[in-house]
This record gives sequence, C-alpha cells and structure tokens, in this order.
Amino acid sequence: MTETGTTTTPRERYRAQVRADIKKHAWDQIAASGATALSLNAIAKRIGMSGPALYRYFAGRDELITELIRDAYRSLADTLRAASTTGPDVATLAHALRTWAVDDPQRYFLVYGTPVPGYHAPDDVTAIASATMATLLDACDALPPGGSATAFDTHLEDHRQWADGHPAPAAALHRALTFWTRLHGVLSLELAGHFTGMGFDPALLYGAELDDLLSG
Repeated sequence: MTETGTTTTPRERYRAQVRADIKKHAWDQIAASGATALSLNAIAKRIGMSGPALYRYFAGRDELITELIRDAYRSLADTLRAASTTGPDVATLAHALRTWAVDDPQRYFLVYGTPVPGYHAPDDVTAIASATMATLLDACDALPPGGSATAFDTHLEDHRQWADGHPAPAAALHRALTFWTRLHGVLSLELAGHFTGMGFDPALLYGAELDDLLSG
C-alpha cells in the first residue's frame, strides 16, 4: 500500500517505506534540534544512505518539510473530524485539539510555531489547513448567536478567503477566529514551557478559557 492506500508494486512499496523512514528520522531530528536544523545529509547518514541517494526520495529540505507539514495537517484534520462524528461541538473539538497538540508538541510547532526561515509552503498546504478550519466553522455556526455585529464582522463579509468560501455567516467566522487564536495562544505558551513553575494546571487554564469563550 502507498500512503494513499492503493495497491503497489514491490518497488513502489520499497520507495514508500524509505520515504517513511526518512520522515521518521526527520521528526527525530526536529525533536532534538528544531526544524531549522533539519539536514537531509544527516538523515542519510543515520539510515546508511548516501546524500545523493536520499535526494532521489526528496528533492530537498523544503520538499521534506512540506511533506511533514502535510502529514501534520492531515492528522489534525482527521482528529477533528473524528471528534465531530456526533455533530459539531466546539468544546469537543477544543479538547481534541489540545490532546493532539500535547501528544506531539513538535508536530504542533511545525505547523503553528515560528516559520522555518527560507521556507515557503505550496498552495496545497493552505488548502489542507483550511479543512481544519471548516470543521471549527461548522461547530461555531451551530452555536446560539451572541452579541451584536461588529466592524470586523462587516469586514469579513468581503475578506473571507481563509474560510475557502465557507457558507457560515460572518459572525460565525469571527467566533471561529476568536476560538482559534485564543486557544492556540494558551496551547503555544503551555507547550513552549512558559507556564513551568507557575504552580497551576495548564489544562485547567485551557478549560477556563474555553468556558469563557462559550459563554461570550
């Protein structure tokens, strides 16, 4: 089977396995030194392959980073879809997001942390990322309306490219952005270790922030 699940030849299966091994070692390297230190030559050495041979599987660092980002976004999208099988529920999605992030902080930071210098993601990565927002938008659209329209709501009516044409009203888009930014703010600080030594449970802070958002 390939990464897409189709039947393959032995040669194609071997290629898929080597690519998977390369990605595994890339994640190990990112965990140890960060994405900026990612080195295909170092990975080649770890798996007993020459540098030029490894470049037959990934054309360069950026292609490898793109594949890792795609995998991360797909994993998050699958997690959120699985969490919403019983219907759109913001609280369920929020807790699923935190579990996904805490389980693998390096994966989280690759997509939501500091951009890798010199790296520019291709357009299809943005399309994959929008799938996670679509799930959240559906959940926010299902919430009872709250508050009056703001100037930002009006602005969103004409600037909603990030929503990829989602039919939710501007108020739901605004609410989804608010949930996304505030919850990611708490998550990013927690996973970066900024709450260490403060004497409280970050999970409870995350829950309190979520409760505040739901009541607003």
